[in-house]
Amino acid sequence: MLDSNTVRFALWAPDAHSVEVCLLPDRRLPLQRGTDGWFRGRWPATAGSRYRYCIDGELQVADPASRFQPEGVHGPSQVVDPAAYPWQHRHWQGRPWHQAVIYEVHVGLMGGYTQVIEQLPRLAALGVTAIELMPLGQFPGDRNWGYDGVLPFAPQHSYGTPEQLCQLIDQAHGHGLMVLLDVVYNHFGPDGNYLHHYASAFFHQERSIPWGAAIDFRRRQVRDFFIENALMWLHDYRFDGLRLDAVHAIDDADFLHTFSQRVRRSIAAGRHVWLTIENEHNQASLLEGVFDGQWNDDGHNALHVLLTGEDEAYYADYSRATVHKLARCLSQGFVFQGEPDRNGRPRGEPSAHLAPSAFVLFLQNHDQVGNRARGERLTRLCPPQALRAATTLLLLSPMIPLLFMGEEWGSEQPFLFFTDHHDALADAVREGRRAEFAGFKAYADAGQRAAIPDPNAPATYSDSRPQVPDDPHPPWQAFYQQLLHLRHQHITAQLPGCRALGAEVIADKALTARWRLADGRELRIDLNLAASAVPCKLPEASTHLYFCTDAPLERNQLGAYSALVSLLPPLTPEPAHD
Repeated sequence: MLDSNTVRFALWAPDAHSVEVCLLPDRRLPLQRGTDGWFRGRWPATAGSRYRYCIDGELQVADPASRFQPEGVHGPSQVVDPAAYPWQHRHWQGRPWHQAVIYEVHVGLMGGYTQVIEQLPRLAALGVTAIELMPLGQFPGDRNWGYDGVLPFAPQHSYGTPEQLCQLIDQAHGHGLMVLLDVVYNHFGPDGNYLHHYASAFFHQERSIPWGAAIDFRRRQVRDFFIENALMWLHDYRFDGLRLDAVHAIDDADFLHTFSQRVRRSIAAGRHVWLTIENEHNQASLLEGVFDGQWNDDGHNALHVLLTGEDEAYYADYSRATVHKLARCLSQGFVFQGEPDRNGRPRGEPSAHLAPSAFVLFLQNHDQVGNRARGERLTRLCPPQALRAATTLLLLSPMIPLLFMGEEWGSEQPFLFFTDHHDALADAVREGRRAEFAGFKAYADAGQRAAIPDPNAPATYSDSRPQVPDDPHPPWQAFYQQLLHLRHQHITAQLPGCRALGAEVIADKALTARWRLADGRELRIDLNLAASAVPCKLPEASTHLYFCTDAPLERNQLGAYSALVSLLPPLTPEPAHD
């Protein structure tokens, strides 16, 4: 908006001959074509006005940079005044990255923005310091993970209004919580995206990715579209950081560098804003000042195999020497640092020089739970004692921990893959989802695959909603709260400058990992995920920070399903000799 009564409309439509703004109910206002493919114009309109763009007098579409779609992707766009919300915590500057304890949230399953607000006091008391929202860009229908979004500037209408999203972020800041957002810049969803009709140059003509035509980031207009989207979330909505989904599907490394540079240049001095990525290519070079951290699938996969014994699909890369792979993850960051994967393709770059805080570690997240055929959480897949020991490692290691909603109270509700498509697209998504599991032993038979929940069924969505326990102090939550209290009290402040000292394998499912903290002390974690004790020379009792096991602690062995966390004093240098 230029002022309270004037709006500047602009659409990049290089394939169009004419573009009009169709202001509801019945005004058609022409835009002037420039030499660069842009159509622009200034017309009287106010916040709340609804409009579409009319291409060549025929095709009516939503604004690809719409700020709100109150009737969904196929409805009109709505003018929003981004400066209208009265921020209560406008002086919030964020938090340092090393303080991050991240809690991943699907806003729809939690009930929308207002219901997430109700959970903020509980999460702050738990020890969470950041909530990360799964993608908000408008997607078709009311139910979706968010990765099928087609209008990335418009927060999903079924979650609430833009003002309510501002209120959620404002209230989170009041509780000392950062708010991070997962954004999808590698593709658009299959329903509601009309860019191909008037801006075909947005996409590569000769390249594709698993989700469709590859986006052509060589074009300045395309780069600006996504960078301006990031700036909107960070400045208009005051998010504290972004997590870029699947950057390995962005076939333009230069864009990622440009993106980071422009975002960081826009941030005022003293404000903390964090950029993280998902990247199957394990490009350590992108964590050297370009991005602040990466979701570490390697760490998760090794831990998952140790906990469950599963070894199909991508877990096959971790099925041999699994504990050695976990040791490498804890001491060097990535497991794959250039070695070939199960398909013979080299993957990754050396990462031992990076700080532990460059890696986001997790036992569960939306992908690792929801990409299972039946969406089982670890509470259904492994012994609870083993899960407690692995959680101790997660929450007390120097890597940045991430929790998935419901994990902290031991939820047994599944998190399934769900969408809200219809007709032929619904059929294609349902059958495509079931076909993904044809290579798994449990679903080799077509009848078994037919029993996989239909992503479009309303019950698939409702079954995925975590049920808050009736017990106001559930045992799992008390366990998480205790560990996070220890993290904040003894470890967090010492993470800047922390470096790994190595990890030693002591048995098939047991290891010792060590890190040098900023104050010179050594953080040591002895972990055993086996059902029997293993010999291990443990530190003195006076150094123990936390011990997780059902068995008593013995000096020369590490009990079954146990984790011992110790803080050892700095090494005293030997006196100099004449």
